[in-house]
Amino acid sequence: MKYETPRFLDCGEAALSVEFGDSVDPVINARVLALDACLRAAPPPGLRETTPTYRALFLRYEPLEISRDALIAAIEGLIAPSDPPADPETLQPSARWTMPCCYDPALAEDIVEAAALLGRTAHALGELHAGADYRAYMYGFAPGWCYLGGLPQALAIPRRASPRGPTPQGAALIGGALSLIAASPMPTGWYVVGRTPERMFALRRDPPFLVAPGDAVRFEPIDAETFQALDARAFAGETVARREALR
Repeated sequence: MKYETPRFLDCGEAALSVEFGDSVDPVINARVLALDACLRAAPPPGLRETTPTYRALFLRYEPLEISRDALIAAIEGLIAPSDPPADPETLQPSARWTMPCCYDPALAEDIVEAAALLGRTAHALGELHAGADYRAYMYGFAPGWCYLGGLPQALAIPRRASPRGPTPQGAALIGGALSLIAASPMPTGWYVVGRTPERMFALRRDPPFLVAPGDAVRFEPIDAETFQALDARAFAGETVARREALR
């Protein structure tokens, strides 16, 4: 649900969450990103950091430089003219990324298990996952973990009751109604159904996060041999995903 006016919630004494809705929705997320862009372009004195999520913008500020009320007043002056169109079809991303992704069970270590739970073959699961258009909503959980909306309803799967062992770097995961690209080994309740050789997060790269929130993402199936070759190139610092500017 989209809120007609945003909610301002305190997160301790020096942070604020500006909430635009209560669901994973491209219109809500576009409002979050529009406010984030405005504040990054002309930050009010005392604003230290902004972090966009699915439905809210987290703000960290210095209370000795700007009061909560003054910060809210500055935000309210930006929100109305920044509202995007209500129709999701008009929310054109600025770029589309094509991510090479291997669905071979040797690399997609949970694909057979997830496919069985969904009543499908591993091959059919990979085809469905690769055939969808995704939206990068946010980074979270750990640096470079990119959360994607647009997972086909046929692949919606409950997360594990208990976390599985660390995921491999570049794992393409599904859980609930979302997909995710993991940037580093970490325990998770999601299912690894593919793996990309691309590095979503690299400190020596500018910017260190490869895909921007709001960008479109597609997965391009590759075999295990191609994965190994692209992985070596990515390890050397090359970007192996393809970026297409859309506007």
